[in-house]
Amino acid sequence: MNAYKPLPKFDPRSIPVLGIDDHLAGVSLDRLTPQALRERFRHPPVWTPEHSVEKKFADRQPALAAVLLPLVMRDQLTLLLTERGSNLSTHSGQVALPGGRTDASDRDAVDTALREAQEEIALPRDHVEVLGTLPTYVTGTAFIITPVVALVRPGFVLRPNPGEVADVFEVPLGYLMNPAHHRRHELEFDGVIRQWLSMPYTDPVAEADDGEGRERYIWGATAGMLRNLYRFLSA
Repeated sequence: MNAYKPLPKFDPRSIPVLGIDDHLAGVSLDRLTPQALRERFRHPPVWTPEHSVEKKFADRQPALAAVLLPLVMRDQLTLLLTERGSNLSTHSGQVALPGGRTDASDRDAVDTALREAQEEIALPRDHVEVLGTLPTYVTGTAFIITPVVALVRPGFVLRPNPGEVADVFEVPLGYLMNPAHHRRHELEFDGVIRQWLSMPYTDPVAEADDGEGRERYIWGATAGMLRNLYRFLSA
């Protein structure tokens, strides 16, 4: 088996934008309500995920994992996201969905996602209403991820695990489900062209050093799974 070869360290913001998908229609707000999402998962359409398997970095044993897409029931739904700690050995500082590797004691992918969200940010299970799952997403590092979509009742108090999470924030779901905010990139590494999406969001709640809103740079696997959610909701 080949040794794992990570991608070179680079700032994804520095990679040129090849295109923006503003030619595609966004998901209308009437489809982004709790009841509309409940109905969509009860009666799913025929659809095909756009992103499912990334190109491998190297051969390694696959591992099961799950992430939670926690949709907080504000006046308009928001997606709860995390910023990974800068001390982590992989994907440090990146925007991520709460989640991680499946434990042997987990009953299923839903149990994995809920457990990880509780461990990472103390999201209480009794605030979470699981709607369903999206097709698996396989990363270049051979993680087979099941995205678990859920509604979250407000009133929770989050306590990010300082060993894993540097910050927690929310992004309006309507923003993420509008392809006018989906940007395409590619990079050649080790003779292979790797392509991904980014969805930069200016967070008005968090100030940057210049006093303006802080950029939350959503990209890679997180953006790929959100793109699949867009395809599912727009089908």
